[in-house]
Amino acid sequence: MMRALLLKGALMGASMTLLLAAPTMAADGDLAAGPGQDVVAANCGACHTTDYIRMNSRFLSPETWKAEVTKMRTAFGAPIDDAVAAEITQYLIAQYGAKP
Repeated sequence: MMRALLLKGALMGASMTLLLAAPTMAADGDLAAGPGQDVVAANCGACHTTDYIRMNSRFLSPETWKAEVTKMRTAFGAPIDDAVAAEITQYLIAQYGAKP
């Protein structure tokens, strides 16, 4: 039991460190400025917090961001057409794609 609590605390601390250290996030929590920012805010933010973008930004490759947008459309039914999905994907890759 104690080991599980320690592990949970360590993971929460590491997650917070990553959230606070995300280099592309503005200090006020807004999405990073760039082409498509408004489209992402309107479409992604309509269903969930855009904090998910920040939480995943250090880990997701361009291919994975594309798969995430596809998942939101197919598995969760996000009403996003192909052109909007492409714009969202490009924004996520440019602003939040994992850097090698």
